[in-house]
Amino acid sequence: MEKLTREDLYSLEEYSAKRPEYRQQIMAHKKNRVLRLGEHATLHLEDRFLMQYQIQEMLRAEKIFDAEGIQEEIDAYNPLIPDGSNWKATFMLEYDDENIRRQRLAELKGVENTVWMAVDGFDKVQPICNEDLERETEEKTSSVHFMRFELTPDMVQAVKNGAAISAGIDHARYSVSVNAVPEKMRNSLAQDLD
Repeated sequence: MEKLTREDLYSLEEYSAKRPEYRQQIMAHKKNRVLRLGEHATLHLEDRFLMQYQIQEMLRAEKIFDAEGIQEEIDAYNPLIPDGSNWKATFMLEYDDENIRRQRLAELKGVENTVWMAVDGFDKVQPICNEDLERETEEKTSSVHFMRFELTPDMVQAVKNGAAISAGIDHARYSVSVNAVPEKMRNSLAQDLD
């Protein structure tokens, strides 16, 4: 998937005019990019369109219009765009109660390394986690992790040919699997593999 450049972005003025329609498109697109893994975990499967939206929203919120500031945002979000042989995701652990969240994050230390995705007929793919910085401490894991699921050429071809995709978590304190992601999500993920 092609990385974003300044030429792909709207000016603050243009984005302000397009924002209501753009947000509707993003919300519809996002429905096929968010995978619940049980009650408290979610994989947000990122792509170019979602990262463009994130950049536009950051530029708008921070009122960034200078070239250097715009490039900093592009540089921050471009690594989350799939490279054609992988899926990239933001993994989130969600507990509303702060005390429960603190306890569960301690119990789930290492959970990010037990998340997996699989293409039907192939072994599970474990993620490469947090390439930007370490998010786990000796006491607990983080509630947010960035992941890259690297696929073999045979896996890529199988997905392009319609193979099912599954996902899950194999942690001793949190185990769940989704045997087949919905078809619209599968088709959206197949588009990441160009």
